[in-house]
Amino acid sequence: MLDSLANRLRLRARRARAESLRKAAMSAPFSKRAEQRLLLVTQPERIPQSQIFPFHHYAKDLERLHGAEVREADLWATLDGQTPAATGATVVGFQTPFDIADADLERLIATLRQHNPGARIVCFDWFAPTDLRNAARMDPLVDLYVKKHLLRDRSLYGRPTRGDTTLTDFFDRRFGIIEPEQCFAIPEGFLDKLILGPSFATAPNILPDLLGRRPASSGRDIDLHARFAVGGTPWYQGMRAEAEAALAPLADLRLARQGTVPLHRFMAEMRRSKLCFSPFGYGEVCWRDYEAVVGGAVLVKPDMAHVETDPDIFEAWETYVPVRWDLADFEDTVRRLCADAPLRERIARTAFDRLHDWLSSDAFARSMTRLFA
Repeated sequence: MLDSLANRLRLRARRARAESLRKAAMSAPFSKRAEQRLLLVTQPERIPQSQIFPFHHYAKDLERLHGAEVREADLWATLDGQTPAATGATVVGFQTPFDIADADLERLIATLRQHNPGARIVCFDWFAPTDLRNAARMDPLVDLYVKKHLLRDRSLYGRPTRGDTTLTDFFDRRFGIIEPEQCFAIPEGFLDKLILGPSFATAPNILPDLLGRRPASSGRDIDLHARFAVGGTPWYQGMRAEAEAALAPLADLRLARQGTVPLHRFMAEMRRSKLCFSPFGYGEVCWRDYEAVVGGAVLVKPDMAHVETDPDIFEAWETYVPVRWDLADFEDTVRRLCADAPLRERIARTAFDRLHDWLSSDAFARSMTRLFA
């Protein structure tokens, strides 16, 4: 109960800090001394802001390495015709809704160019899937394209899939779901515009914990944390229902499952858990992957060898434990981990230290070097 209350207070304070930083960045023009002026035109929601928060958190590194000042503007206000407090940027990064209309996108880009003549234009793709569905329409509009995670084998882009993504293709075929094939064209040279940005590790509710002390390995009375939603589109529902069914043979273990709980309670449970099962969502990478590391639980997840992230916490049996996409080896893997405390402690420690070391350095500012080149 006390841990849950402390989590609630911490989360509230972190939201307040992130909102304060965003408000300050939206209220001031660029100073005359800035060599590079970065304007971020962003959405205020939780997932998009996880991509933006590190620009404020690491502002000093960005200034030291690139001579950059960072300002922010609200996407919706910009689309409504409001002029941001900061104009004359040398680099403009922008986010869009998942389904932004072509006319709104073109109007947005025209507005950004009007207020920031000659600026490099960068799209920040905060979407869950690893696909590049917007490549063809973004290519003539942007100089660079930042994505939170990418297919490791870039040659897979531009190939047809059943449904929209790598995941829909696999699970549609697995469950006999009929969806039309989709193929997102990749213009020549577009892959050269890609920048791999960090995922949820830099979210304001995640980053501070990863900069702190590694969680203790003791006091873990929950064998497996496995709270996740099941309902959704046909392929998603089939995937998650199969994940739920995979828990049945583990009834002799102590599980946290079924139903949802508030985030502060969720994280209190995670700190008591030995393992965390994180099925795919609508994309491969999930909040739960990072929440497991924050809580000191070993992440158990369908094999992520096809996905590239930065920093990489999907190194098999080093920072997480992969299972087959059909979960045929799930029970054996969970029982092996539950019986091997030294193995669990090593994997949890390695995962936390990898994120901690990356976030404690100037790696984020260096990863954004191409924005200012």
